[in-house]
Amino acid sequence: MAPRLYTLGAAFFFSTGGAAIKLSGLSSWQIAGFRSGLAALLLWWLVPAWRKWWTPASLAVGAAFAATLVLFVTANTLTTAANAIFLQYSAPLYLLLLGPWLLGEPNRRSDLALIALLATGMLLFFLGQETPSATAPDPLRGNLFGACAGVTWALTLLGMRWLAQQPGAAGAGGTAIISGNALAFFACLPWALPLPETAPTDWAVIFYLAVFQIGVAYLCLLRGIRELRALEISLLLSIEPVASGVWAWLVHGEIPGAMALIGCSLIFSSVLLQALRRDPARPLGV
Repeated sequence: MAPRLYTLGAAFFFSTGGAAIKLSGLSSWQIAGFRSGLAALLLWWLVPAWRKWWTPASLAVGAAFAATLVLFVTANTLTTAANAIFLQYSAPLYLLLLGPWLLGEPNRRSDLALIALLATGMLLFFLGQETPSATAPDPLRGNLFGACAGVTWALTLLGMRWLAQQPGAAGAGGTAIISGNALAFFACLPWALPLPETAPTDWAVIFYLAVFQIGVAYLCLLRGIRELRALEISLLLSIEPVASGVWAWLVHGEIPGAMALIGCSLIFSSVLLQALRRDPARPLGV
């Protein structure tokens, strides 16, 4: 029971990111930069084993993760939380397309149906016209950033999978997480300064995002995946995008447009289908 609770805890904290980001009046550069800077320090302090693997490979994966962190925050400041997270969850589309070339993992014929389903779901986000709102002032541009986050998240997962396959590099994935947060901080810093007049709420949001939505969430995830099957982990984590939209609706009253909701449904269905098709005995690759 404990591993499942840890994994559910990770999904819970991950899912609160969109709603929390929208509570701050800071810019996307400031939120992304300070969130990642504090998270990098926290993880460096809490997990000494992750300090050992500062290699070009782990830094390259960290760079892809850094891009994902910044793009996710930027998407959430421009479009709805549901749109941002579901577009990032389109990563399996790119995993299916890139896996055969980068990891030598061939696709099956049935993967073509998943590719079509994911691509259709993504397309629907850009066909409908969503009305701008206070928490989603530029949905089209935010959707573009969310789609880009799907690409960089796929590259992150591919990189994590590749690192996990290297002999004697058990902590390299953790180092990539720390380096990704550090790189995101330094990349955002020039645009994050000077700071405007801030409210206590702004810093409370940064603290929550760094400590809980990144730090505690990843620690819970790594604790949970040690004893669970890949299928179970995928299914437990699949509550994140749904819960993210629910949090944004409860806190901000956000409701995605009709076409976006259909796109969310197609992407969520694709992710579930991919999880259910996995070999239940196969260990998690990342």
